[in-house]
Amino acid sequence: MDSILGILGAARMRRFATAMGLPALGFAASVVLAEQALIPDKSEVVYVTTQMGAPVDGGFSRFEAHVDLDPKRLQSSSIGFAVDTSSVVFPSDDVVKELAKPGWLDSAHFPKAEFKSSRIRDLGGRRYEVAGTLTIKGHASEIVFPISLSQSGSTTFATGVLTIKRLQFGIGQGEWSDTSLVADDVQIKFKIALSGLASG
Repeated sequence: MDSILGILGAARMRRFATAMGLPALGFAASVVLAEQALIPDKSEVVYVTTQMGAPVDGGFSRFEAHVDLDPKRLQSSSIGFAVDTSSVVFPSDDVVKELAKPGWLDSAHFPKAEFKSSRIRDLGGRRYEVAGTLTIKGHASEIVFPISLSQSGSTTFATGVLTIKRLQFGIGQGEWSDTSLVADDVQIKFKIALSGLASG
């Protein structure tokens, strides 16, 4: 089979050298959090999947993010993301082309994967639980995941990790639905960098 696994094997799936540090190629993002400004080259969305038992890292270079998070008014706060599915980043160009096809992300028909929060709960220690709807390829699912706020000098970071089931969203169809080849679980990590000090 002219497979992703063959391509991945050739590339040897080295741990993404810039994982959690993706170059902001054509980066398009906007974030609001206490009127803070996004720092594009310090913000990122990456993913980790498993191929034949080996971890494989990639990411996305274009996305939009909206963070309106005020600890004093969580009921009216909101968090949203929209990822450009055609901006997938991977060590192999052949894999990038494969991922754009209908059996995978189908970027032509579903150019964006989107998340919109419905509830934010304070966990203490600048940590929050976010619940909302994730929509990929027209499939919507309710998810819950934690985010954390941290400070480095004058920069605030909003970071989070969530795990999704790719088959639930129709990602990797046909022969690729075999989870012994490609695991069903996909871990998504994001880091949003904002200038200035966060309140609360």
